[in-house]
Amino acid sequence: MITLYGTPRSRALRVSWALEELGLDWQFNFINFLKGDNRAQTFLGLNPSGKIPVLTDDDLVVTESAAIVSYLAAQYGQETLLPSKTATKTELARFNEWYSFIISELEQPLWSMGKHKFALPEAQRLSAMRDVAMWEFDKAAAIAEDWTPESGFLLGDKFTIIDILLCHTLMWATVFEQTIPAKLAAYRDRLQQRPALISALKKTEAIAKAAQAE
Repeated sequence: MITLYGTPRSRALRVSWALEELGLDWQFNFINFLKGDNRAQTFLGLNPSGKIPVLTDDDLVVTESAAIVSYLAAQYGQETLLPSKTATKTELARFNEWYSFIISELEQPLWSMGKHKFALPEAQRLSAMRDVAMWEFDKAAAIAEDWTPESGFLLGDKFTIIDILLCHTLMWATVFEQTIPAKLAAYRDRLQQRPALISALKKTEAIAKAAQAE
């Protein structure tokens, strides 16, 4: 049995979206940070950092959202969410380039904003970091805008996990009230209409709402 631990609109959304794209049977375990679920010994036994998401697949435990979606695509995708076996060297290079860029360049300043707004202990937060992070994000977003196609997906007609990672990162940036260049905004809007994403949000938000009402 596959179980995803997290909250609906965190990085866990990348995983729930991938699970729905793959049509897998999975359960969602809502981690309520306000109640300290992330500090419970049972959860720390899965991820000592206390961070989400975490995925368990029978006895296997996988952490880090990008690693989890890669695992799912490789284990269960049968080329559904990865470049095909007949992909050209250019397509493979672009896939890996996007994968690295999204995680290390585009997402990183957003996480800096989050850390210095709510995640770090208050004494460690620096208000000036927001200005630095905004500058970093704008610089990375300009590059992503140049790389992003006018239509379709990042590898043309084939939807892959890099589309999940980029769209979610842009959704996160929108919540953080960052300026999204026009082509990236259009790309985000297209992908947010995918049935698997809508289904993932509906499922996880319903479970979170029920858990919070207990």
